[in-house]
Amino acid sequence: MGVFEIQGGCPLKGGIIPQGAKNEALQILCAVLLTSEPVHVQNIPQIQDIKYLMCILKNLGVTIQENAHGHYTFQANTLDLDYLSTEKFQKEASMIRGSVMIIGPLLARFGKVFLQQPGGDKIGRRRLDTHFQGFKALGARFEYSQEKRIYKVHAERLTGAYVLLEEASITGTANVLMAAVLARGKTTIYNAACEPYIQQLCKLLISMGARIEGTGSNLLSVQGVEALGGCSHKILPDMIEIGSWIALAALSRSEITIKNVSWQNIGVIPASFQKLGIKIERREDNIYIPSQAHYRIQKFIDGSILTLADAPWPGLSPDLLSVLLVTATQAKGSVLIHQKMFESRLFFVDKLIEMGAQIILCDPHRATVIGMNHNSPLRGSSLNSPDIRAGIALLIAALSAQGKSIIHNIEQIDRGYECIDKRLQALGAKIKRL
Repeated sequence: MGVFEIQGGCPLKGGIIPQGAKNEALQILCAVLLTSEPVHVQNIPQIQDIKYLMCILKNLGVTIQENAHGHYTFQANTLDLDYLSTEKFQKEASMIRGSVMIIGPLLARFGKVFLQQPGGDKIGRRRLDTHFQGFKALGARFEYSQEKRIYKVHAERLTGAYVLLEEASITGTANVLMAAVLARGKTTIYNAACEPYIQQLCKLLISMGARIEGTGSNLLSVQGVEALGGCSHKILPDMIEIGSWIALAALSRSEITIKNVSWQNIGVIPASFQKLGIKIERREDNIYIPSQAHYRIQKFIDGSILTLADAPWPGLSPDLLSVLLVTATQAKGSVLIHQKMFESRLFFVDKLIEMGAQIILCDPHRATVIGMNHNSPLRGSSLNSPDIRAGIALLIAALSAQGKSIIHNIEQIDRGYECIDKRLQALGAKIKRL
């Protein structure tokens, strides 16, 4: 297993182009299973989770052609559905949570699918009830072997229905939506997630011939069609990586320009960092963060302590709270970080405390950060990356810390960030992959 060796405390400078959006790419790659015609996709991030999913698609029989960096053509015209019953598939599918989104397309097109309990970050309970309740509403039958931890979903033909999702799950919405586009009749999906990545999935499906209304809202109306065709699609920049670069610039007192961010699709992310006192300038479609010696956390209008909490779109993504938390460690003032969705995501703060951060972990969902205003810098340390987002937060902390840090289990970071060490080196970071 690889490690990063980092010599921190070096201000960075330069421009960076964010990678393609990981969460959008996982949905789009599963959607290619809905048609036998070629689907061209650009700006696919070259990260480990995407490589896992592309391996599954290839073994399933999808033809994958690389046209240029991040640009691929997929064609699912001769699939081997027997692969779904093999131990090889169950092992590969269990390595990535995004594999759960092959259920909707395969169920809609072929009427059956088997899937091992998916993997992914260990950040608390991540139920799949929303997915399967949606499939059942469309007429599918669902079986689960607790002993083998294998899901089986099958249906002769899905039928449109009113589907009220019990939570605005992004992957749940994507899965039910992809099943509904080939169902007989009309499907209404209420309490649907409406993140830009779901909007992008709707855009792709409509380009393939699907009939979808309500894109961008929490009420989707889908009129099923007999078949879908091929199309071309370009993936948005990754908003979570954009937030990570903002955090890095602030904490390391660096001057960084993040290019081609698609401002209309990043929502409250800039404003959330501005609440921590970070200066952000919009320059056309770029974000410019000047070097700041200090930044002060705002308070609410009544003078009470600022709270940053996750919420469904257009609220703050839970994936960003880890980097917001680490950014606050060197701000002036205090902030309460409230992670509502996952009960294990804040446990990495013990490593930040070892580095000298002033953090009170109130409970599994809340942490109070007392910023040190750069008067007492973080110290280099030996760290371990527990998941993708905590991993990048610890990497940002190490880059700003005084002295040398070692980060273990960097495979977690590689799952979500493309060539992160080389891209940091281009900005002047002293980081080595060992």
